[in-house]
Amino acid sequence: MSRRAIILVLDGVGIGAAPDAAAYGDVGSDTLGNLARAVGGLALPNLERAGLGRVAPLAGVAPVPDPRGAWGTMRPRSAGKDSTTGHWEIAGVHLERPFPTYPRGFPVDVLEEFARRTGRGVLGNEVASGTEIIARLGAEHERTGRWIVYTSADSVFQVAAHERVVPLPELYAACQTARAMLVPPNDVSRVIARPFAGEPGAYARTANRRDFAIAPPEPTLLDALAAAGIPRVGVGKVDDLFAGRALASEHTRDNAAGLRAIHRALAELDGGLVFANLVDFDQLWGHRNDVAGFYEGLRAFDRALPELESALREDDVLFLTADHGNDPTTPSTDHSRERVPLLVLGARVRAVSLGERETFSDLGATVAEWLGVDFRGRGTSMLAELLAA
Repeated sequence: MSRRAIILVLDGVGIGAAPDAAAYGDVGSDTLGNLARAVGGLALPNLERAGLGRVAPLAGVAPVPDPRGAWGTMRPRSAGKDSTTGHWEIAGVHLERPFPTYPRGFPVDVLEEFARRTGRGVLGNEVASGTEIIARLGAEHERTGRWIVYTSADSVFQVAAHERVVPLPELYAACQTARAMLVPPNDVSRVIARPFAGEPGAYARTANRRDFAIAPPEPTLLDALAAAGIPRVGVGKVDDLFAGRALASEHTRDNAAGLRAIHRALAELDGGLVFANLVDFDQLWGHRNDVAGFYEGLRAFDRALPELESALREDDVLFLTADHGNDPTTPSTDHSRERVPLLVLGARVRAVSLGERETFSDLGATVAEWLGVDFRGRGTSMLAELLAA
């Protein structure tokens, strides 16, 4: 197996409200479009040459007549707008109902059971910004040793603890306990360990976050590749999103470390799949409505793109996409129901419009065909459209 596919998810980098955005309260969300307008135009020359300006009108990004690869958009079909749902859909799985959310906090019996099983009480139990609730409750957590538990508009059970109060293994074990507890009707998408450090008034979350996702209910692209003996390498939180099934990931501190890990994977992998997530767009900038940070993150990725392309071999295909939106220009600090961009690069990829795909699963189906497995999941392969004669 000498063919390789690279799926690179720019977490939260949507490109316009999905047709059903109103059902999610996201009318007007347009992560890249609104960002471009907010900063007076995007200067992303390498993404422009890759065809980004052909995907959708973006201030500052020209629709070049001869892009280096193929371009299009993909609509979400699964119910929900979180990272787990988006990655599962890429890998061929659709959800008929969204994961449950908790706008008024978690049921008392759930928290009492969590406290009983872990031996620590609970603070918080509310919808909150992670940085804000740590600043507000961190000192009390240090005094009492109680977990800080909170959620968001997404289906997440987040557990924060100071690293000098709760050792990381204990925090991770508590999150695994919560994951085992949270079954229907409380089958939240992810349990997230949120360790932090520092002193009162200057707390900061550390890079030791871990996500504990529910397992996919159906076979995924990753399962199909595993069954066929095709190597799979993850970068970032991807393995967590699939509950560690059929994938192991190198967890990375930030986008720059993620890109270095992708280069290492490409240097070592003879054939198969690299599935990577660059989370900073979502975690650091989208959720904090940091327009300047989001734009600088895009510029940094744009600067890194030529080196990434230079690492591709003749039988490599690179898919750049996202899993949902996270518009930093709207009042919301949560994910947005958006289309996602799709740029496809590689020596054998022709410059062609892929149109608007009906589901993210078309990407997974294309990777499966490229790597020689029969799996198509809920998608339709684009391979015949992509390849040059």
